[in-house]
Amino acid sequence: MKTLNTFILVMVISFSFLSVSKADTAIFAGGCFWCMQPPFDALIGKGVNTVKVGYSGGSKENPTYEETSAGGTGHRESIEVNYNPKKISYSQLIKIFWENIDPFDEHGQFCDKGEQYTSAVFYNNEQEKLEFEKTKPNGLVATLLLPAKKFYPAEEYHQSYYTKNPIRYKFYRFNCGRDKRLKEVWGHSPH
Repeated sequence: MKTLNTFILVMVISFSFLSVSKADTAIFAGGCFWCMQPPFDALIGKGVNTVKVGYSGGSKENPTYEETSAGGTGHRESIEVNYNPKKISYSQLIKIFWENIDPFDEHGQFCDKGEQYTSAVFYNNEQEKLEFEKTKPNGLVATLLLPAKKFYPAEEYHQSYYTKNPIRYKFYRFNCGRDKRLKEVWGHSPH
């Protein structure tokens, strides 16, 4: 009987692990990562598990904010969105991404200029490449489609900056002209 109970317990545990949905990760670069985090954080509990700000696309290992913001690392300020594809699709995530960037600016995003602030979608597979092509806006899009590289989380003080320093965040966002330009590009205010 003890062997049967152990067998049943092992089977129950095994089936529980099988029923847990595999999480996927999307990496987007949309200029200042402080401004890219809030629209994805709003989806936590609705399919998004976590959102981290950091650096991706370059070759320097363990880049710092100072190194990345100065340029020359090849990294862009980016966000990593960990999500449950059974609850929210990559297509939904990339649409949120588009609505929060200026896809036509080849020099950066809003008041931040330089390669480290240019927009990009880092794809993990062919399906994500197809979603990029299917959802990208009409016109000459400057947003790059790049193969995913290692994502390096930014320093802790940058994570959820908009909640830790709301006045500074709002001041920066307003003075950078982000919302004004997004309204010009998309015809409405961002999420």
